[in-house]
Amino acid sequence: MLKGFKDFILRGNVIDLAVAVVIGGAFTAIVNSVVSTIITPLVSLFFKADATGQFGPKLTNIYGNPVTFPLGDLISAIISFLAVAVVVYFVFVLPMNTFKAHVEARKGTGAEEPEDEPAAATEAELLVEIRDLLKSQRA
Repeated sequence: MLKGFKDFILRGNVIDLAVAVVIGGAFTAIVNSVVSTIITPLVSLFFKADATGQFGPKLTNIYGNPVTFPLGDLISAIISFLAVAVVVYFVFVLPMNTFKAHVEARKGTGAEEPEDEPAAATEAELLVEIRDLLKSQRA
């Protein structure tokens, strides 16, 4: 049971995913800060904020009250996601893929290919061998 867990954890994809999640979570604070200090003011140039600070198209509901669709929050979330994805790709995925390709290239040029070992005998073949050995011992 522990060997299976160890094999699962040591797979490259699981480790890559864990690194991406941890770094993505830590990087979120930086991205949110950039979005709130730079992107949100840029978006507010095109949309007027209401009293709550939200900006986006305003419509009147059936009771005559204004309703704001906070598209600024959506735009900020999309930009945050794209920023995290770009950083994770260029800081982690691309270097790891380059490293793996380099390691594979070294393996291909440096070592000779091992000879193919014969395939393991099937159960029926083993039983036939045992029968033949028993016959030869009786004779």
